[in-house]
Amino acid sequence: MSVQTLHFVPSADFHARARAALDDPKLRQSFRGAMDFLQGKRSAQFPDANELEQLRDLGEAVRKHALAHLPDLLVQLERKLTEAGVQVHWAENADEANRIIFGIAQENKARRIIKGKSMASEEIELNHYLAERGIACMESDMGEYIVQMAGEKPSHIVMPAIHKTRADIGELFEQNIPDTPYTEDVDTLIQTGRSALRQAFVDADIGLSGVNFAAADTGTLWLVENEGNGRLSTTVPDIHIAIMGMEKVVAKLEHIVPLASLLTRSATGQAITTYFNLISGPRRPGEKDGPRQLHLVLLDNGRSQAYADEQLRATLQCIRCGACMNHCPVYTRVGGHAYGTTYPGPIGKIISPHLLGLEATADLATASSLCGACAEVCPVRIPIPQLLVRLRGEANRSPDEEVAHPLRGQGAKYSRGERLVWRFWSGAFASPAAYRTFRWAATRLRALAPKQQMGWTDHREPLQPAARSLADLLKARGQPE
Repeated sequence: MSVQTLHFVPSADFHARARAALDDPKLRQSFRGAMDFLQGKRSAQFPDANELEQLRDLGEAVRKHALAHLPDLLVQLERKLTEAGVQVHWAENADEANRIIFGIAQENKARRIIKGKSMASEEIELNHYLAERGIACMESDMGEYIVQMAGEKPSHIVMPAIHKTRADIGELFEQNIPDTPYTEDVDTLIQTGRSALRQAFVDADIGLSGVNFAAADTGTLWLVENEGNGRLSTTVPDIHIAIMGMEKVVAKLEHIVPLASLLTRSATGQAITTYFNLISGPRRPGEKDGPRQLHLVLLDNGRSQAYADEQLRATLQCIRCGACMNHCPVYTRVGGHAYGTTYPGPIGKIISPHLLGLEATADLATASSLCGACAEVCPVRIPIPQLLVRLRGEANRSPDEEVAHPLRGQGAKYSRGERLVWRFWSGAFASPAAYRTFRWAATRLRALAPKQQMGWTDHREPLQPAARSLADLLKARGQPE
């Protein structure tokens, strides 16, 4: 299978892509059915509301504690891993992370990489970077394998191919895997995919994976998966490279237990996942399997911006379960590709501005009704609606305004005309005399209201002041204003 070269599409085109998704009945039907299924499975895993809330309290406390001590925990994690023979690399941005991984591949003359699931590697567009330099990365997670075959990006962080039907996958396999007849039988499709991937684990020079959590006290990398491909990717090739966002560290190994319980139940409605892989170093003398080299790439890529701001730091509590997506009325209708970012849905709206800047993501924060469903199901209690409101404010803040923690792209949606309108409005309401004058003028000049009022009149009647204000009506009845 050839490796597709893809780039993320500008999230500034979100409105056009969302409109196209809404006009696609097949896509909407697929997402509606999948989201209903996932919502039902999650609910079934938390039958005891008290137990759920206690677990959420614990999960939130673990994540907040880790973030409160993040610099020290990262140093501790590096020390522990280094003592165990792991080579730790720090990457400030996507380009640096890609160069580090490419350098490891070059040093070891590697040409083929087999990948377990890793959203961090999606974030830095590793496949594209390495393909341009002659190194093939093959996805081994079944969902990732399917979207890679289709030349697409994942549309969900937990279920990358959730937008695909059985017929879509049957056609892809028939066209891309030799001697594969078309079928829609799920078991046959799974077996076909596994057979096609099996030899790739043996042939790969490097196995690459993400990291769900890392324990600073033991130097343990914790991977969660269902298919066994993660275990194969991290043990069969002679070299294993793990890449993780720097916020994934927690203080103690025991702190991961409640997070793992919340993750699997919130993500796919499973009581427990099939595989927990706990990795604490490369192959030791006398051991019969495992990589001879183990590298960890610790990725910042904008996370330190979120970390620096006390309110926005809550963004980094995320454990990547995707529950917020499954319950978001916007995501469930337009799907992940409409966002144009690695992380779509509610969590994508609050983390993408740190990874890509507000210039490229300012529209995403407005793609929410602020209904609060995302915060209600978040297993670690991230206040997503409040963070969205904050990001909207930062996008509309003057780019020249000095603030304690300026965000990259501050003022991306700033409009001097809009600012003047709001100043006028604020001034009119701050002074009773000015408000009465404004009210008198608005009711008398109502016929001058424009017939076209930007997006409002696309689907609604134009706004027009009433002929008599409420204050005038109350006055006519002899009631106080």
